[in-house]
Amino acid sequence: MTPSIKQHIKELRGRALKLSALLDYQDDAVVSREIIKKDTGTVTLFAFDKGQGLSEHTAPFDALVYILDGEAKIFISGKSHFVKKNEMIIIPANKPHSLKALKKFKMLLVMVKG
Repeated sequence: MTPSIKQHIKELRGRALKLSALLDYQDDAVVSREIIKKDTGTVTLFAFDKGQGLSEHTAPFDALVYILDGEAKIFISGKSHFVKKNEMIIIPANKPHSLKALKKFKMLLVMVKG
């Protein structure tokens, strides 16, 4: 992590913030901003433009996905789930998963090492 990002994260501590305002959409892109990075897990914000996504992968962490804005189609072990604003889904560690932006959406990803 670069020193400027570390400094910015320090400035966020102890402040009430609107999560969705910390990250802007970009055309034809996926934007991310890591908020916390520890050996035990991470907290990251993402903004996906319509049609963008993440290809199937696995992770050695349990993952909580909370949708801040919009709607996503999330696949876990081949089963699709439609998750929209103010909803969440938990992705178990080591399960193949992917996602697709049905329309622009922002999510908070909390990954916790088991």
